[in-house]
Amino acid sequence: MKKFLVALGIFMMSVAGIANAQEVNEQNPYELVQDVANRTFERIKANQAAIKADPEMLRTIMEEELVPHIDYKFAAFMVLGKHFKSVPQEKMGEYISVFRQYLVTTYAVAMGYYDNQEVIFEPESSFDDKKSVTVRAVVQDPNRPEIKIAFKVRKDSKTNEWKAYDMVAEGISMLNSKRSEFESILRQDGIDAVIALMRDKIGKPVELKQGEPIEIEGEAE
Repeated sequence: MKKFLVALGIFMMSVAGIANAQEVNEQNPYELVQDVANRTFERIKANQAAIKADPEMLRTIMEEELVPHIDYKFAAFMVLGKHFKSVPQEKMGEYISVFRQYLVTTYAVAMGYYDNQEVIFEPESSFDDKKSVTVRAVVQDPNRPEIKIAFKVRKDSKTNEWKAYDMVAEGISMLNSKRSEFESILRQDGIDAVIALMRDKIGKPVELKQGEPIEIEGEAE
């Protein structure tokens, strides 16, 4: 299983010192990423004892703090790639719903790897005339090589709000990784097999894995 999204957990958990808790600013893609990370961290920090007793609580936190700021529908379509048109319309709603739960689980599992790292954000750039922006950062750990990460964020043309749709860790895109993982399954067995695969991963328990080595696998962009 590809584990590069472990970097997401490190990133989201390591911004405690950047800002105090605040409302998420979806009008600014750079502030969006930092605000969501900070709110998620504060929620986890306040519930550490409960999470140790029941790691499944991480799913609830991801559902309430992180996923509302992810364009999961766009991400779900992107993962289908060229197979988008071959998916029966009556299956599309189920696929998107399960993909959303799959993201919740993926992020919850990633949070189980936090081990006191620090993140350095790139300076904000002008985005007034842009429809998509890449927010870059570097995760620093005194005991491991630094990790370059980035969030791809897009602007909704109707609401003018920004939402994240992809994460790239050390050049490896989550969307490209999942597209590669699902492509052969879609080609050979169809959308039902992909949905079954995601449901299987959703059904597995969330575990805390602090201190384990970080693995970043997959094909670089």
